[in-house]
Amino acid sequence: MGRSPRKDLLAGLTVAIVALPLALGFGISSGAGAEAGLATAVVAGALAAIFGGSNLQVSGPTGAMTVVLVPIVARYGTDGVLTVGLLAGVILVVLALARAGRWMAYVPVPVVEGFTLGIAGVIALQQVPGALGVKKPAGDNPAVVAAKAFGDFAAAPHWAALGLALAVAAVMLIGVRWRPSLPFSLIAVVGATIVASSANLPVATIGHLPAGLPAPSLGFLDLSAVPALLPSALAVAALAALESLMSATAADAMSVSERHDSDRELFGQGLANLAAPLFGGVAATGAIARTAVNVRSGAVSRLAALVHAAVLAVIVFAAAPLVAGIPLAALAGVLIATAVRMVEVGSLRAIARTGRGEAAVLVLTAAATLAFDLVTAVVVGLLVSGVLALAAVAKAARVEQVPLHDDLPPADHHDEEQALLAEHIVAYRIDGPLLFAAAHRFLLELTESADVKVAILRMSRVSAIDASGATVLGDAITKLQRRGTLVLVSGIRDEHQRPLDALGVLDQLRADGHVFETTPDAISYARTHLHGPLVPAGRTAPDVTAASVSR
Repeated sequence: MGRSPRKDLLAGLTVAIVALPLALGFGISSGAGAEAGLATAVVAGALAAIFGGSNLQVSGPTGAMTVVLVPIVARYGTDGVLTVGLLAGVILVVLALARAGRWMAYVPVPVVEGFTLGIAGVIALQQVPGALGVKKPAGDNPAVVAAKAFGDFAAAPHWAALGLALAVAAVMLIGVRWRPSLPFSLIAVVGATIVASSANLPVATIGHLPAGLPAPSLGFLDLSAVPALLPSALAVAALAALESLMSATAADAMSVSERHDSDRELFGQGLANLAAPLFGGVAATGAIARTAVNVRSGAVSRLAALVHAAVLAVIVFAAAPLVAGIPLAALAGVLIATAVRMVEVGSLRAIARTGRGEAAVLVLTAAATLAFDLVTAVVVGLLVSGVLALAAVAKAARVEQVPLHDDLPPADHHDEEQALLAEHIVAYRIDGPLLFAAAHRFLLELTESADVKVAILRMSRVSAIDASGATVLGDAITKLQRRGTLVLVSGIRDEHQRPLDALGVLDQLRADGHVFETTPDAISYARTHLHGPLVPAGRTAPDVTAASVSR
């Protein structure tokens, strides 16, 4: 923190200016209130900066978390949201101690992009009532709520609110293209507040804010409600882990030499979420937008994120009356612009060009986010991605015939010997993973081959084998033996012995001496078994007609 304090101070001040309207907006959108958003930005922002695993991450309330919190507020009230945040903090700490951070890297890119697209849609839909200047209709689904709000607006239009929201969004979207370094979100909100106040526009404002943070308290905690709130807490913790690690990864990509610690990041986010509810704050995560502003503003250490939290704390204690006059429609405009900027059109096009499968995963994840909830969306995306990946593995398997003379020097091209061996012995080389997705195709291709007296299964290029693959291999061996074919196996890797031994696939072959270290040993045994020694001593037994089953 002492390397470049001037850069960190400037970056922290810049992030705080950008974060102020977002913290207010996300607090209001969650249903917990503007003061909850500010408390979260201050408390969680400071603790995650100190204990997290990234030097450049900025944490606080986010749009993705708001999407999860809205139905919790509607069902359990503000106390339920605070309890959920506390439980989520405990879960995140447990995940960190279990070193679960590395598993987040296995979420496919189409799932992440679809998840982000869906969140952007939900955030934009949530702002429709505020932008139209109508009371938020009842309901959980954001699309349904937005449709009802349009109906209420049509019955009694509030053009001043709509004008402010559109003006703020336009200033942000146009300004960021013109001068990305300027905090147009704050400029637009200040301008809208001045216009609304001076012209006495009939628009709702934030209203009274407490001048300061409340004393820490556990008065909201109802232990009897914990079992009912636990599923929601798991959803919040999963989202906090996913979004925070995505944000930290983005910070690494934007910097030169920074590399975050995933498990430490989960620990820091856990502590932040444990503390924020004590001060009336909601669940927090690493914020991609604010983290990007922090990096691009020249931050080099955690001091920048701490300065951001400190500046927001000063605003809470010293400028609450000024903040109270901000129109709700202006904050709705800020969040609508934020939702638009979350959508990376270039990334979506790239994934669409990758293939229909990836595009389908993206669309399904986004649709599930809009129709259900974020955790359901991620689960749907992962399941579809898994099915497509397994289908690709199974579809890619094929059989190739390899000419015998490819493996022999020119002097060993004995036509009679080749014809004799090719008539009776076939060697199959198995390439890639022998897993349940491709195992049955392997069985069909192996057992439907032409009748031979000896089949050599070359296993040295098998990259992985599971219980299903081992079982199918055993079935293939049994079917070949029933047809009178002598089965020999060669080149089994040490790491593949366990599933084969556990199922007893090779027990009888080992007892009969039909398992070999190398393929030449197996070929020599096969030739001796059928015809006696055909090759002079000292000459390596030639390979035979071969087929390769490759991934």
